[in-house]
Amino acid sequence: MSNGPAGHVARSTVRPNSETSRRAPIRTFLHSADGIPIDSVYDPGAVVYESLPDTVRTAARDLVFVIAHGFTGEADRPHVRRVARVLRRRGAVVTFSFRGHGRSGGRSTVGDKEVLDLAAAVAWARGFGHARVVTVGFSMGGSVVLRHAALYPGTVDAVVSVSAPARWYYRGTAPMRRLHWLVTRPAGRLVGRYGLRTRIHHRAWDPVPLSPAEAVPGIAPAPLLIVHGDRDGYFPLDHPRMLAGAAGEHGELWIEPGMGHAENAADDALLARIGDWAATAAG
Repeated sequence: MSNGPAGHVARSTVRPNSETSRRAPIRTFLHSADGIPIDSVYDPGAVVYESLPDTVRTAARDLVFVIAHGFTGEADRPHVRRVARVLRRRGAVVTFSFRGHGRSGGRSTVGDKEVLDLAAAVAWARGFGHARVVTVGFSMGGSVVLRHAALYPGTVDAVVSVSAPARWYYRGTAPMRRLHWLVTRPAGRLVGRYGLRTRIHHRAWDPVPLSPAEAVPGIAPAPLLIVHGDRDGYFPLDHPRMLAGAAGEHGELWIEPGMGHAENAADDALLARIGDWAATAAG
């Protein structure tokens, strides 16, 4: 396996080792530190591959991805399952539904208390014996993985944030203005509950949590990858550039041509590159 021109590990054709046939996923409810039940799935996949070099094969066996979905997502959404399917070529995968989403309890705080949900999922993933844990977050989940890595230093080995905001209360695009209506208005929260299966808390943040850009310096020395599309309709390019600037030498920025926003816009090729980056960076 060789490195490509951009420094990414080139993909090779892999086939599962016959001695390590894929095991069934494990599904359970975790509990966050504040007692919210979090619907979670651990998929060990087939994590040993005959055609990979020894170093990469070992990394695949030891590596687990914890996927943090975007606002209104959940563990069973097709785009979240697709992300998991691609990433498990490089390791095991944990998916979960943030509070207020899907079958999880509680109500969404749109990126604040969700850091407790991710902390529970990361601890669960580590408990399966994996030596390396990589968090991969999208949009709201992208902001959560940044804050989690800063607030829980040493618990993850690499962080990938896709389509994340750099600062709170951004209303500079039409989609973000609609999202603020959804979150702050009673009628919007009804739409969220019955139309989007997302139960949103009615209380405003108090105190306002650390912003993603403020959190980023605290992630070092863990490697950080920031991914953003140049056609993102929610957050323009000043957001990823602000995050990359805050990361300094510990961060890497990919601006993806033609890409829109979050999981739906991240194609399989990009997800595979993210998986390759993580397998190298976390090792």
